[in-house]
Amino acid sequence: MTTTSASPQERPASVSALKARATALVSLLKENAAVTEADRRVAEENIKALAEAGLFKLTVPRRFGGHEAGLRTFLEVTTELARGCGSTGWVTTLVNVCNWMVGLYPEQAQEDVWGEDPDARVCGVLAPSASSRAVDGGLIVTGRWGFASGSLHSQWATLGVPVVDAAGQQVDQGAALIPLRDLTIEDTWRVAGMRGTGSNTLVADEVFVPTHRILSVTQGVQGTYPTEHKDEVLYRSALVPVLALVLAGPQVGLAQAGMDVVKSSLAKGKGISYTFYERASEAPSTQIQLAEAAQLIDTARLHLMRAADDIDNWAARSEYMPFEKRARVRMDTGYVARRSREALDLLLSIQGAGSFAEANPLQRIWRDQETGSRHAVINPAIAGELYGRALLGIEEQVTPLI
Repeated sequence: MTTTSASPQERPASVSALKARATALVSLLKENAAVTEADRRVAEENIKALAEAGLFKLTVPRRFGGHEAGLRTFLEVTTELARGCGSTGWVTTLVNVCNWMVGLYPEQAQEDVWGEDPDARVCGVLAPSASSRAVDGGLIVTGRWGFASGSLHSQWATLGVPVVDAAGQQVDQGAALIPLRDLTIEDTWRVAGMRGTGSNTLVADEVFVPTHRILSVTQGVQGTYPTEHKDEVLYRSALVPVLALVLAGPQVGLAQAGMDVVKSSLAKGKGISYTFYERASEAPSTQIQLAEAAQLIDTARLHLMRAADDIDNWAARSEYMPFEKRARVRMDTGYVARRSREALDLLLSIQGAGSFAEANPLQRIWRDQETGSRHAVINPAIAGELYGRALLGIEEQVTPLI
């Protein structure tokens, strides 16, 4: 084994220290938010700062110099980063959750990723939009995977593939770990919000993937992972709850970013046009809307952290999270997105039509949240349907991803 030991500056940091590092970067991320959006990729200055702060290694095993941090810590950090820049917070989220997925693979696969480069970053797309054929020692994969957030800043990707037998029959759904050098990136990410995530399309053409770099998603959904390190609590966390919940963190951060902008504007003496209120902060309507927005953000954060604690606690007990609890995490994920959107809607109403001026960061925050919160895994209506079925004991579900 060639595992790299952590240098002093890479040793696992405390929850408070990691969040403090994120908070320290918020001003930089805000400064670079416009260029991140214009360039349709996270500013390199942000990437360098995040890497130096160790915030791409939240979920990397300690064996490779990572923090091996739990889900609550993960969300405390990424929520804070999204307060500075939605796209940067989203990319940091996706890289860290894909790094976590690598921790579920056999050690040989983990060595492939981090053995020579402990700072390697991973992006990913779970949807199996590919074809495979079985060969000696693995699969030959050809496919296209859209919405690969963070692909412009990663060295590896974990991508959904059908696992087939020698006769070409599908026997499983897998996640194939492939180096970016074996893939091409098509520039397809031209959208209204989250423009800076660079969520382009990854393309594979007859790429060989060895067996040890193919994770069974079917088994993973049931809590069976091939990692040999069964004592590492983080990598006992429930697969789908983790993959879903992390996407809600940036929603809370964006809502808080909106709150920051509006409070700053009110403090500067913003008035209400066509009224006698020279200072909007003196209007009861403003006070009530601001309070309601704050309460919605608090509600979203409470649900976010309750779900994170559930995931962490079940992993610590070395018991796979029960089905109904996993379904509730999907429900919480959608609920966080809804409450965060509602909070930002109130904040836009306080700020008025000026919110949508190109010079006002609120319009970018709004676009980022409206886009990010529509990710298919977040969908509140589907979350409610599957959770309701779970509560009623209905076996037939709407998705296997629970």
